[in-house]
Amino acid sequence: MTDAEDRKPQSDEARSAFAPPRGRAAPAEAESSTTSEFALPKGRAVPRSGTDSETTSEFALPKGLAVPRTGTDSETTSEFAVPDGLDVAPPQPAEAEGSAFSPPSTYSSRQPPPAFTPPSGIPLVSLTKDVPWQDRMRTMLRMPVTERPAPEPVQRHDEAGPAVPRVLDLTLRIGELLLAGGEGAEDVEAAMFAVCRSYGLDRCEPNVTFTLLSISYQPSLVDDPVTASRTVRRRSPDYTRLAAVYRLVDDLSDDETHVSLEEAYRRLAEIRRNRHPYPGWVLTGASGLLAGAASVLVGGNFLVFLAAAVGAMLGDRLAWLCAGRGLPEFYQFTAAAMPPAAIGVTLTLAHADVKASAVITGGLFALLPGRALVAGVQDGLTGFYITASARLLEVLYFFVGIVTGVLTVLYFGVQLGAKLNPDAALGVSERPVWQITASMLLSLTFAVLLQQERSTVLMVTLNGGVAWVVYGAMHYAGGISPVASTAVAAGVVGLFGQLLARYRFASALPYTTAAIGPLLPGSATYFGLLGIAQSEVDSGLVSLTKAVALAMAIAIGVNLGSEISRLFLRIGSAEKRRAAKRTRGF
Repeated sequence: MTDAEDRKPQSDEARSAFAPPRGRAAPAEAESSTTSEFALPKGRAVPRSGTDSETTSEFALPKGLAVPRTGTDSETTSEFAVPDGLDVAPPQPAEAEGSAFSPPSTYSSRQPPPAFTPPSGIPLVSLTKDVPWQDRMRTMLRMPVTERPAPEPVQRHDEAGPAVPRVLDLTLRIGELLLAGGEGAEDVEAAMFAVCRSYGLDRCEPNVTFTLLSISYQPSLVDDPVTASRTVRRRSPDYTRLAAVYRLVDDLSDDETHVSLEEAYRRLAEIRRNRHPYPGWVLTGASGLLAGAASVLVGGNFLVFLAAAVGAMLGDRLAWLCAGRGLPEFYQFTAAAMPPAAIGVTLTLAHADVKASAVITGGLFALLPGRALVAGVQDGLTGFYITASARLLEVLYFFVGIVTGVLTVLYFGVQLGAKLNPDAALGVSERPVWQITASMLLSLTFAVLLQQERSTVLMVTLNGGVAWVVYGAMHYAGGISPVASTAVAAGVVGLFGQLLARYRFASALPYTTAAIGPLLPGSATYFGLLGIAQSEVDSGLVSLTKAVALAMAIAIGVNLGSEISRLFLRIGSAEKRRAAKRTRGF
């Protein structure tokens, strides 16, 4: 249909179809108007606001339905808004977020809830009261915290309980003295645990490394733990002080001896202030006698004894001079090893009828770090691998220092034409009486160098003589290898040392460390260094490997003897150690 046809006038019939009924007049907006079938009936007027022409929406609200407006004219409401007239109680303020260890609101420390029994049950622990505290504390340390028996506090304190920070500080100070004195890590932990339990702190966990001590105490599973630590910066072998600390711990662990916290601090301060039992000139003379006795063990005569003693005393004074200048221990050992080697080389160049090898070997005996070696291997065998690694690394540095000093002197001696014969010091099987006497003298002087109490010197001297008798009987008379003979003799030393320590309720170190002196691999070390100095590297390495094997045999034998002694002591059914499952893949 075209636009012309749209504009044609319609017929009368067509117009009448849309005409309004009679009596109703449509508003005349214009002379010619076209009405639509959607037009509002006449009489229904829509109020107009704004312009004359307005478009309405099918969503417009009907007239008369008014919605109250709040705020601005245009506001968007959420489908989650609360309807008007529906009152909701205001939300409670959120509680402050607390610690994971903070007790619940229903928990009361005065009336705690009953403990729960684990599904597997609580094992029966029988701890014998008449055994040393070391065994009882070691037993509980090897148990999980949840299976340890409840403590029986034996020390008096206020009704409010002990002062936890002060008890932990006292524990750390005691552990520091023990670790600085050369005690093993397991025994240091046992002593720290004994001090805490004596004051009622049972849920504590001590941790010992080579230079750091720490302890953590947690009153219960819902209380915050308290942790303290202390650094050990200096170590000195003073077994008199070590024995005094052990007596203090023994008194703290005794249910018949009540030691208050203030009294324990006072006694600890006295222990720290005590002077060494032997003056400096006695220590220097003891080092000379030790070297002389060691030279007799490897076949030296009286002249060799004197030469070795003089060389060791000169080395000791030189080491003291280096220490006063602030040099590290590595350089102290290097300086101390030079005078005995220099005297041996000088006697060889002078064509004196003296076994220079015995002189140098005797000087090495006074420097070998047997104490640190035994402690390091013991820590490794008892599971303290970090502390054991640090101790053995310290031994390695000391050994390298000794090697550096001796090897330097031997190298210049060989260059000057010194004819050093290693076989000259091997004829040592013809004088058993002299050797036994020399071994006892060596143990005696070694005990003096370790600052032991005078009451223990006799026992350790006898223990050293027994060790050499066992070694000589197995190696020289029985023809057994020196490594196996050394291990058995060291085991005897460890066994007797543990028995004596439990008889005296003290540490086993004063009875074992000095007694292993005659077994130290001084001659094997010297032969290895001499072979390297004479460009015989293969033979030198073989001798040094033998020295390392002997040292490990000593350390393992001492520890094995100590463990065997515990098997025959009544220490309770819980002493059986739970082995770590590390060798079968789980």
